[in-house]
Amino acid sequence: MSLYKITCRPAFICLISAVIAILPAFPHAEEESDIQQIYSWKEKVRVYPSGMEFRAKLDSGAKTSSLHAVNIEEFERDDEEWVRFTLENLEDKKETMEREIVRHVRIKEHDGSTQRRVVVKLGICMGTMYKEVEVNLVDRSNFTTRMLIGRSYMEDHVLIDPSNTYTHPPLCERKPIDE
Repeated sequence: MSLYKITCRPAFICLISAVIAILPAFPHAEEESDIQQIYSWKEKVRVYPSGMEFRAKLDSGAKTSSLHAVNIEEFERDDEEWVRFTLENLEDKKETMEREIVRHVRIKEHDGSTQRRVVVKLGICMGTMYKEVEVNLVDRSNFTTRMLIGRSYMEDHVLIDPSNTYTHPPLCERKPIDE
C-alpha cells in the first residue's frame, strides 16, 4: 500500500502531467549518438574485414578489446610493422588475415605476470552499432567466448544487463573496414 495518494480528476490531466514530468529524461533526436543501448553480458559480434561472427563477453574492466587469434606472426612490409594471424570462432570457421600493427600492449594476467600483445585496428559490429577500434590478439582457446569487448568500444553507448545473453545479433548497416 502506498503512503501517498495522488488524485487527479479528470484522469487525462493526470496522464498529461506525468508525460510532461518525464519528457526531460528522454534524449532529443539530434542527440541520437549519445543514446545508450542495453546489451547483455554476452553478445554475438561480427568482426571486419573478415566478416566472421564471434561470441563475445562484454567486460567493463578491460580497456581494450581482445580477439582469439592463433599463428600470430609479426613481419615487415614497406618499412611498417605488420602481423599475420588466424581467426578461429567456436563454429570452427577459420580465416587468416594480415593487418598493420597499431602498437603493442602489456596485459596484466591474473597471476600478476604480464603478457605482450599485438594491437590492430578492426571493425566490430554488435547489434546495430559499428565501431572501428584497437583490438589485441591473444589465444583465447581456453575461454567460452572468443572475444572480449572492452570499454574503448562500449564507452558512451553501452549499458550491460548481466541477466541476459545474446539479445542483439550483429545487424550493422555501415560499410566494413577496408572496403
